Amino acid sequence: MHPILADRQKLLVYLFAWLLIALLISALIVVPGEQSWPLAFAFSLPISLVYAFICLSGWYLCRAFPLQKTDTMRLLMVFLLSAAISSSIWVLLSSIWSLVLAQSGLFNIPSSRPIVETRLLFGIGMLLYLLAVAIDYLIVAFEESRDAERRSFQMKVLAQDAELRALRAQIDPHFLFNSLNSISALTMQNPKAARDMTIKLADFFRISLKLGAQEFITLEEELALIRMFLDIEKVRFGARLKFEERISENALQTRIPPLLLQPLVENAIRHGVAHLVEGGTIQLSTHVNGKLLNIVVENPVDPDTMLSKGTGVGLDNVRKRLHALYATDGALSAISDGTRFKVSVTFPVRK
Repeated sequence: MHPILADRQKLLVYLFAWLLIALLISALIVVPGEQSWPLAFAFSLPISLVYAFICLSGWYLCRAFPLQKTDTMRLLMVFLLSAAISSSIWVLLSSIWSLVLAQSGLFNIPSSRPIVETRLLFGIGMLLYLLAVAIDYLIVAFEESRDAERRSFQMKVLAQDAELRALRAQIDPHFLFNSLNSISALTMQNPKAARDMTIKLADFFRISLKLGAQEFITLEEELALIRMFLDIEKVRFGARLKFEERISENALQTRIPPLLLQPLVENAIRHGVAHLVEGGTIQLSTHVNGKLLNIVVENPVDPDTMLSKGTGVGLDNVRKRLHALYATDGALSAISDGTRFKVSVTFPVRK
């Protein structure tokens, strides 16, 4: 279907344009001084509206003969021929309508000359048809451009979704691998602790799988997961692992990507607390600054131990997820002064 016919607003604008054309044709009829305005308008308005719909046929020819793929001479031949045929049909219909008006007795039509010259009407019909074709080609170009943009956007969304799924899928195996290693180490030293850790690990995965399937969860839900994760790790580290949180009340219901903070806390344990004989305290704080949420995870580090490169995703995973979700509006920064390591995550607030 022609896009003008598919949109009521566009159709009204199109018909209004043809109303103006009918007025111009009426003026051409009246100027010689032999016809009146009522007769001229009664003649030109119906034939203009009829030709308005005849000219819509050019749309289908525009689709059949794309500008980029059709030879110029062939285009000229096709549209000159179609314009001539359409204009001839219009002239024929106009002649019939002229006879109907003459026989109606409503107007005093002089018999010395027709209401409008046939050659003039044919020429006007040719020009109007070719103008309609030019407009149709503009519409085709606009629709193709819009479709290309839509496809590009859809591809971008699909690629972003695939990237996010892949990144989130890496988190669970990464954490499970580390946890199983810890359980394996505990089985010989402390079987009861290994059993407790296994039970807590099962509970953690049950809840994390449920929340991880969602696109966003609240910060409050994420913090509950972090506490469960720390309970698992405390089986291995005992009193060496401490945790402090300073959470802004207005940040609790902020929606964040699921399992975004767990890699940060795991990183703080693995590369910080685990290397210290006396252990240390991991601090997590949040702050809402206007439209941005800032989350900071800070932990002590052994100045004599270089930050080792893990085999999992860690900070790089979080950085990629932020970029995929928020582009330049999301950021992750990590700094160390030799005794403490600080990771700061910032992204837009989403309630």
